[in-house]
Amino acid sequence: MKSRSSVLAVGMLLVQPMLAQYQVALPGYKYEFPRDHFNHEAFQTEWWYYTGNLKATGGRRYGFELTFFRQGVDRDSAKNRVWDVQDMYLAHLALSDLDGQHFYHDERLNRAGPGIAGVSEVEKRIWNGNWQVRWSGEELHLSAPDEQFKLNLVMHAEKRPVIHGENGISQKAAGAGRASHYISLTRLAARGSIEVAGKKTDVAGTAWMDHEFFTQQLDSGQTGWDWLSLQLEDHTELMLYHFRRKDGTIDPYSAGTYVDASGAETRLKWNDFVITPVGKNWSSPETHTVYPIEWEIAIPRLGIELRASTPLGEQELTGKTKIAPSYWEGAIAVEGTKNGAACRGVGYLEMTGYDRSVVIPN
Repeated sequence: MKSRSSVLAVGMLLVQPMLAQYQVALPGYKYEFPRDHFNHEAFQTEWWYYTGNLKATGGRRYGFELTFFRQGVDRDSAKNRVWDVQDMYLAHLALSDLDGQHFYHDERLNRAGPGIAGVSEVEKRIWNGNWQVRWSGEELHLSAPDEQFKLNLVMHAEKRPVIHGENGISQKAAGAGRASHYISLTRLAARGSIEVAGKKTDVAGTAWMDHEFFTQQLDSGQTGWDWLSLQLEDHTELMLYHFRRKDGTIDPYSAGTYVDASGAETRLKWNDFVITPVGKNWSSPETHTVYPIEWEIAIPRLGIELRASTPLGEQELTGKTKIAPSYWEGAIAVEGTKNGAACRGVGYLEMTGYDRSVVIPN
């Protein structure tokens, strides 16, 4: 899903009349890698989303997020004029210093221009200015220098790509095309460095990559979502999301995926799991939005009961403009039981639609 709410809102405001230029996500799509790690310009909206939990040599904990978005504006624009706006490229960058209790974040919006931003299968990279992820064989090299901090990581996928949903699509609402093609790398071994205020620190940990492409997804009854990616210490992973509806109910198009230690996938429907806020909230001093930052997760069919929490409430991303909603996206830890045995892990939590709906009615 993810910081996704921003690009969805911007895209729906600016380019809704041009939907007919683009394909929609339909069943039967045939995935092919490495091709599908890169651009799909026939679809209007696409994002690549990297998050992770890292530890410094001395044990200090960090979370990070780097997201790239491509939003189609005018696919029919003449391709021989370098400044034509066929696509907008948005990127978000964040660092959570969990033990230092500090949250850094930045964003940028560009057109492709003469190589300012883009996605290239030939070059095997995704970039916006000097923020980039570049593939080299089986390794992903992430580089994101910012005025506040610098992030450099090398990541290696320990499992094959996961395709969420059924028959090649992740259905998000009723109706043909209300879906996405949704790929994850659920366990990336990460190592590298973080530099803050001129001090460089070596770090290592685990990361997660989400990649979705689509043209239409949500309907006007869905107001926001709560999304979790979890990496457990037994080498299994979970992706869960539920949509909240205007009437206060959970949408039946909510879903998830469990990935076992071998990489085998189990699809989870909306009634297979429950994710519930359990009372601890954080109130934003900037937007005055209240976010639940402690959750219980129950998946009876898998024998899983977990509690998710974060040591850093301040992980809200607020845009430089008021076009898009604000949202909370941050590093979490989980602990609980799986089939009666103690279970722990780390992950990321995204919460959207708490300040206002992320869906603009058609």
